[in-house]
Amino acid sequence: MRVHIADHPLITHKLTVLRDARTPSPVFRQLTEELVTLLAYEATRNVRVAPVQITTPVTTTTGVRIDEPRPIVVPILRAGLGMLEGMVKLLPTAEVGFLGMVRDEQTLQPTTYAERLPADLSDRQCFVLDPMLATGGSLGAAMEFLFARGAQDITAICLLGTPEGIAKIEEQVGDRDVTLVLGARDERLNEHGYIVPGLGDAGDRLYGTV
Repeated sequence: MRVHIADHPLITHKLTVLRDARTPSPVFRQLTEELVTLLAYEATRNVRVAPVQITTPVTTTTGVRIDEPRPIVVPILRAGLGMLEGMVKLLPTAEVGFLGMVRDEQTLQPTTYAERLPADLSDRQCFVLDPMLATGGSLGAAMEFLFARGAQDITAICLLGTPEGIAKIEEQVGDRDVTLVLGARDERLNEHGYIVPGLGDAGDRLYGTV
């Protein structure tokens, strides 16, 4: 498994504003979209492309286009929806699937309550969107769901991650083709399974509901 932690002052600046408890939901949503676009730049570095001939105003030349089958972007509902627009702005030809997961706040274990994905993902590059890699339970379960559909190449984009979450995903996926792209690696999980220093509940802060 490959782990890429972004090291860019714009990302750190935007994360700082996201972390601030005073940041209102509209600003939080806007910054999340901007951050995902920045992270997606790194996450798509190895997206598959095919050569294509084009004609410029001066001559003909060979460029590249996103190859078929198109990559698929999978936000984990509900908080992952707040990352979707920032991702498809950079990768507009991608298809979008959905995976609904919820974490039991007592056991911290995830369950899947909805999905809208192709039955066969065996030749698709999958980009999973999940704002917070905390315990690793939800993201790990989402990856296993995609692997069960035949996925072989998964990249997860998270705003924040913890050492505990990263270690869990690394242990779970083994030598399978997985990349984690994080805006930052935070200190730890607290006793309630929340990221410290973190930014609170990303879904509640995105949509203003508790």
